[in-house]
Amino acid sequence: MPEPRVVVEHREHLWYLLAEAAQLEHMIMCQYLFAEFTLKESTDEGLTSDQLAVVERWRGTLHNIAVQEMLHLALVSNVLVSIGAAPVFGRPNFPQMCGYFPSNVQLDLLPFGEAALTHFLYLERPEGMELMDAEGFVPCVPPRSGVQPGEDLPRGQEFQTIGHLYRGLMEGMRDLCGQMGESGLFIGPPHAQATPELFRWPEIVAVTDLDSAVRALGEIVEQGEGARGDWQNAHYGQFFTMWNEYQKYRDEDPTFEPARPAKAVYTRQAYDLQTVSPLIGDPDAREVANVFNLGYEVLIHLLMRLFTPSDETDEQRGVLLGAAIDTMAGVVAPLGRRMTTLPAGPEFPGRTAGPAFEMFYQMTGLQPWRRSAWALLHERAHMLADRAARVPGIGTVPAKAASIAATLAEHRD
Repeated sequence: MPEPRVVVEHREHLWYLLAEAAQLEHMIMCQYLFAEFTLKESTDEGLTSDQLAVVERWRGTLHNIAVQEMLHLALVSNVLVSIGAAPVFGRPNFPQMCGYFPSNVQLDLLPFGEAALTHFLYLERPEGMELMDAEGFVPCVPPRSGVQPGEDLPRGQEFQTIGHLYRGLMEGMRDLCGQMGESGLFIGPPHAQATPELFRWPEIVAVTDLDSAVRALGEIVEQGEGARGDWQNAHYGQFFTMWNEYQKYRDEDPTFEPARPAKAVYTRQAYDLQTVSPLIGDPDAREVANVFNLGYEVLIHLLMRLFTPSDETDEQRGVLLGAAIDTMAGVVAPLGRRMTTLPAGPEFPGRTAGPAFEMFYQMTGLQPWRRSAWALLHERAHMLADRAARVPGIGTVPAKAASIAATLAEHRD
């Protein structure tokens, strides 16, 4: 079946689709992090030393892919800023199985295993490849009707793969530049771009014109599905290798279970879901989840400020970046792993808790004035440190949170 054309007739079409791409990259990253958090960490969890070694390798691969998804979100943000729009870090809650994205794009949080790997392969499949999603991922709404020429207001469009979306966006940007010129399309402030120098990340592309915008989106396609016909080292190829290795180890030992039986559980009913959210029933897991949610919220606020600066100096943007990295590595990741060792509650026998990456409201950016924005960032980081200090058994998380809060306080004025 031919893939429908992605229609980009004006800036708002482009803006809408880039915002959808940002939400998609964000949620895919959360799926990979969730799977990583569920992987077992010692032979005390029923693994042999050889099995543990391969699980550690899978953990490293998953982590690196999740980091690259963060890069993809950064690249989409750069393109959004370059056309005069704000970056998008807010998103809907999990699961999204029916209609928020195109009919064949469904997202949920799964522990590492055959179902998760099958789902990841489906999401990262190269354009034109026929592949089935994991069991339970079945389209439940009809495809979106195509956007017609002359529609002034944007709306969701169908795309079969992530590569299909980005190639449509690249074609659309070329068409818009033909209509209004590059200077007419790329009107965003260059100083707001994430740069390789600031991020110390050579794959970051600062977007100021059509060539750099196409390179930014092309980087996402190549890392995900691979260059056309060459996917061995891309995300798809790495997941395909993991899937084959997983099958091999399961054939050799049918009892092999590399992951904890984690279930994404909420601290309260998700505000934007009509389906009933599974709630944590274990009090210790709930305490850890509350701190995880605060850490995740602080991380998103830091990233939003980093990508929408006002009068921040390069030093201050470096502080924001360092605080975001420390929050992810020193707060969110260890708490996510800790949650998967705790019971989900009596309602879910045999299951451990998993972070749901909860969203509690429609998250938008902070005020444009730097002083007030940094005061709020420090306030939330200080609250995170205070709450973490009250929870036993979470290692160095309280100290790391306190350090982040202190660093923000030092540079906020």
